[in-house]
Amino acid sequence: MGKSIRLGLPAGLILLVAAGCSTVGESLGFSSPANPLSKDAKAIRDTAPVPAPVPRELALELLPTHVVEPGDTLLVQPVELDSPLRLPPDQVVQPDGTVDLGKYGRPVVAGKTLVDVEVIVREAIKAKEKTVVPITVRQLTRPGKVFYVLGEVNAPGAFPITGRDTVLSAITQAGGPTKRASPQNIILARPTTPEGCRVVYPVCYTNIVQLGDTTTNYQLHPGDRIFVPSKGTFEGVLPARCQKDGPCNRPQLSCFGAACTAAGCGPQIVVPDASATGPRQ
Repeated sequence: MGKSIRLGLPAGLILLVAAGCSTVGESLGFSSPANPLSKDAKAIRDTAPVPAPVPRELALELLPTHVVEPGDTLLVQPVELDSPLRLPPDQVVQPDGTVDLGKYGRPVVAGKTLVDVEVIVREAIKAKEKTVVPITVRQLTRPGKVFYVLGEVNAPGAFPITGRDTVLSAITQAGGPTKRASPQNIILARPTTPEGCRVVYPVCYTNIVQLGDTTTNYQLHPGDRIFVPSKGTFEGVLPARCQKDGPCNRPQLSCFGAACTAAGCGPQIVVPDASATGPRQ
């Protein structure tokens, strides 16, 4: 009878690594992660330029002008607070896109900007009162404008857009990553049309929080999805094999190192010009 060969753990790991990181867990019979990163998402993420030419922390941009949607709450009132005109002040935009102005009707305001709504309300009042009454319309809530944080976070869900949201602030609102999260494989997926191409950006969470690297701390837009995947079976145990070519492993330069000082990218020390302030006393 032939002798049975028992494969030691180190040798077994070597063979499994040679087979590829994606098959390690399956080869050992481990169950798949609860929130895996799909092959398509990873492939599209890896095609994104780093840094991507989009707004991020330290370079935020204004979001497009808001267009009123059903579910929004508007504050509608005369500009002159002592005006005898009385309107129902807090207006929830109905599913059919209208607001209820009482005797002045139910005009459609969905799909309009706030400036457009002021004109619509003013014209509705003018048709009844035969006079122009200055109207102001402000937005109180806009529940339809949200972003999503999903996967391995402690409080996943939808969160309202404020206009200054970033990936870091979003994940913080969602309670932070769980201990099962893969922090350097987080992605930001931007909504696209069915027939369009897909937009997936890498998020290097560890770099953002530990190095202050804003490269992937993107500004969020309405509808953005942040997905925090689960760790792979041996993630952190075999980092050199599994993550050496990832988008989050770019070299980092210290602002206090000799190389950065030579390049002039470190903190600049400003020396006051004595001639501008006069001689010291």
